[in-house]
Amino acid sequence: MRYVNNPPNPWLSARHEWIGEPPEAKLEVFEETATRSIITSNNSPDIPFDYSVNCYRGCPHACTYCFSRPTHEYLGFGAGTDFERKIVAKVRAPELLRSEFMKKGWKGDVLVFSFTSDPYIPLEANYQLTRKCLEVCLEFRNPVSLITKSALVRRDLELIKQLSVEASAMVHFTIPFLDHDVNRALEPFAPFPEHRFAAMKAFADAGVEVGLGIAPVVPGLNEHEIPELLERARDAGAKSAFINLLRLPGNVEPYFLERLQEKMPLRAKKIVSRIREVKGGVLNKSAFHERMRGEGPFWEMVKKTFEIHTRRLGLNHDKYEMKERRRTFRRPSAQGSLFDF
Repeated sequence: MRYVNNPPNPWLSARHEWIGEPPEAKLEVFEETATRSIITSNNSPDIPFDYSVNCYRGCPHACTYCFSRPTHEYLGFGAGTDFERKIVAKVRAPELLRSEFMKKGWKGDVLVFSFTSDPYIPLEANYQLTRKCLEVCLEFRNPVSLITKSALVRRDLELIKQLSVEASAMVHFTIPFLDHDVNRALEPFAPFPEHRFAAMKAFADAGVEVGLGIAPVVPGLNEHEIPELLERARDAGAKSAFINLLRLPGNVEPYFLERLQEKMPLRAKKIVSRIREVKGGVLNKSAFHERMRGEGPFWEMVKKTFEIHTRRLGLNHDKYEMKERRRTFRRPSAQGSLFDF
């Protein structure tokens, strides 16, 4: 494939380039029968959670900016079209999760679905791996938090509602753009924002806590939409919101830049200039404490805009209040009764 469409995997010595136009990348699905843990521990000080579950590798939403793209290179694939079209389903995820929960070392911490892939990619309609994992969480009364762009999450509304009662559950909807043209340019196969807001409202109306993630903020492109995004989230029942600055690690950078130039040729130069401005002259920083933070007057304006409007709308009201989370996790006995861990 062309290097631009699918940047060469830095871990492989053999590279191939097509003469002329490359063939269209078609969807391929691989089933992974992993035997190790399905729970990933996080040790990054930049990430606000400790444990996550990813039922899939790769994501057909094809968000050009996705920081997870380089994880596909460890599988021998590319970070470009391979990430979007070569999807791995971890078919043993539910049984692996059950096995993890049965270990004495697991104490019932919040599990985040997902981090490196959306938990509700279209294949979830068939595999139902996220749903089955949530059923395991309900059985063990383990709290969960979900992050998604997909309206498919509405399929599991009753299950997640029950989880919110028996343990705790929250759904964060990632909605960085309101403009349909921008949405299709940078998130070509993700649902339109109105569908995500409709899903958000459905969960809020059902009594499930919901929040908004404006992620990423692409300097020079979508910072002006922050007030309206927050207002629409408030109207849909959100109580909290967060923003994340664009990250372009590894081969995400050339892929994002090519797509940006291809889809937004008149705006690309300004956007790239703004990205450099808030990142100290570079397009990406990889160091802890720096990779997800901006600097300079423009980024301070973005942060202040977010803070002013979250305060105006009553979002993040209890962000700094210390809440003691109730411990709900229980292991089922052979008789089906519950006992403390």
